[in-house]
Amino acid sequence: MLVKHLPADYNNLAPDGSEIRLLLGVQGGGMAHCTLPAGQTSVAVTHRTVEEIWYFLSGRGEVWRKKDDAEQVTEVFAGTCLTIPLGTSFQFRATGEEPLCFIIATLPPWPGPQEAVVVAGKW
Repeated sequence: MLVKHLPADYNNLAPDGSEIRLLLGVQGGGMAHCTLPAGQTSVAVTHRTVEEIWYFLSGRGEVWRKKDDAEQVTEVFAGTCLTIPLGTSFQFRATGEEPLCFIIATLPPWPGPQEAVVVAGKW
């Protein structure tokens, strides 16, 4: 049984440009806290093998997702939850005056930076 508190400093700068603070994981998946500074836009990526569920804690922003012929931009803020299915291109931006912060559940666990492949984005 493990316990971990949110680190003050980020562990990794994600391939998309966001700050990642690692939380805990189990054999089937892992969790992380993500922060995108106010006014910033992530690099658009797709994942090779993982799917994700995002739950927004604070800030305001937009998430662009595209899979096959389906494409949408979703406004996000505290309390919003969305999925990043396998094979989805995505990009996000912090549109408010504070950082956009959210929790990411990754299934299976994040294998490393080679997982994210840069793609053409919306912004």
